[in-house]
Amino acid sequence: MTDTFSSQRFSIAPMLDWTDRHCRYFHRQLSGDTLLYTEMVTTGAIIHGKGDYLAYSEEEHPLALQLGGSDPAALAQCAKLAEERGYDEINLNVGCPSDRVQNGRFGACLMGDAALVADCIKAMRDVVSIPVTVKTRIGIDEQDSYEFLCDFIGTVAQQGGCDTFIIHARKAWLSGLSPKENREIPPLDYPRVYQLKRDFPALTMAINGGIKTLEGAKLHLQHMDGVMMGREAYQNPGILAQVDRELFGRDMPRVDPVAVVRSMYPYIEAELSKGMYLGHVTRHMLGLFQGIPGARQWRRYLSENAHKPGADVRVLEAALALVADKIPQEVM
Repeated sequence: MTDTFSSQRFSIAPMLDWTDRHCRYFHRQLSGDTLLYTEMVTTGAIIHGKGDYLAYSEEEHPLALQLGGSDPAALAQCAKLAEERGYDEINLNVGCPSDRVQNGRFGACLMGDAALVADCIKAMRDVVSIPVTVKTRIGIDEQDSYEFLCDFIGTVAQQGGCDTFIIHARKAWLSGLSPKENREIPPLDYPRVYQLKRDFPALTMAINGGIKTLEGAKLHLQHMDGVMMGREAYQNPGILAQVDRELFGRDMPRVDPVAVVRSMYPYIEAELSKGMYLGHVTRHMLGLFQGIPGARQWRRYLSENAHKPGADVRVLEAALALVADKIPQEVM
């Protein structure tokens, strides 16, 4: 894996129901350096669930597992399992504001108990050698002063030994707002996150929230160690094709989006042979040609045909025919 600084330099946020293993495999075709995160997985699912909640493809590295939970022993057990499976980082969710998450005592409500978060981080760090990081908000409910944020970071860093934080630059309202509203209504406060980095210069800090362009990412990188992009990376994945050149300084040709689609075929065929439906992969690829003539036809064709019985890569070839000859040379 790349070193801590460069691995945190640009990442894609863990997003429930979005950043599954098919999505991550696709994103990796667009950027080799971006750090990818799993959807949040609860400790209960890993320990007691019937499925394999740690499954991923080797091609996804560098890859972080985001855990949801608040029991130090259970988190340590899951972290150890994840390290054995080859994950590159463990991340604790201290940012998700949903009711379901609060009832399980994990997510953003944990900001109110910094000592417990520190215990959780220490328990994981004691049993693994890979990085253990925290993704958090800048506050919860009425606990949104800068002093509160500094106390939380200081406690988790000093007592838990956490040296890397990803800060979503919004506070969370634990009641009254839906998770979707919590991503949009509380105002972004980038200067507060910048100040946090200045006040804790020894810690590695990445910023998250409302970042839509690589130019915007570069501005944040003047103040922060890293940038985490969320919905924009998912809805407009073509943006990832420029990340390795623009943010990691790789001397490499532009990524051809048509070639990216075709690079998915062996993976898709292998998954289809296991009984997966084509649409489970192609739903993550709908936004690839955003801004290019034919993008709407690409999306519509995939949406209408990928879930039909027997749908295979021929559906993708037919969809590509609607857009491939319309791609401007400067995009290639």
